[in-house]
Amino acid sequence: MSLKKINTVVAAAFILFILWFGTGFILDPETSVQGFGLPHPASGDGGGFLIVKGIRDVVLALVLAVLLLTGHRRALGWALLVESLAAYGDMTTVLAHHGSVATALGVHCLTATLMAANGLLILWETRKAPVAPPALRTA
Repeated sequence: MSLKKINTVVAAAFILFILWFGTGFILDPETSVQGFGLPHPASGDGGGFLIVKGIRDVVLALVLAVLLLTGHRRALGWALLVESLAAYGDMTTVLAHHGSVATALGVHCLTATLMAANGLLILWETRKAPVAPPALRTA
């Protein structure tokens, strides 16, 4: 299997995972928050923030999906790198609020690192080969 196919499958898996996770926060925020890693879910009217998190995730997934489906692979690589910062931010939030270290590292950090690696591999896959100067080319 070629690097391009592997990168495509991994990117598609990220898109589906982020869509699934985000949709869960929109449709059933109280249940979804339990797996996020924070010690106490939002109380009172805090559920609205969970829906905002779900919308953020769905939009992040849709950006990746558009880039993948339209063949903008280099932009997809950059977007994966940038969007991995959201997962690193989630990890930092869980750790800063005395949440589950296992979830912070095993879910958020792992996801972020794999997204960044996939982005870097797509950027490497789409790099342009250097062209020799005209004087060095053979006819």
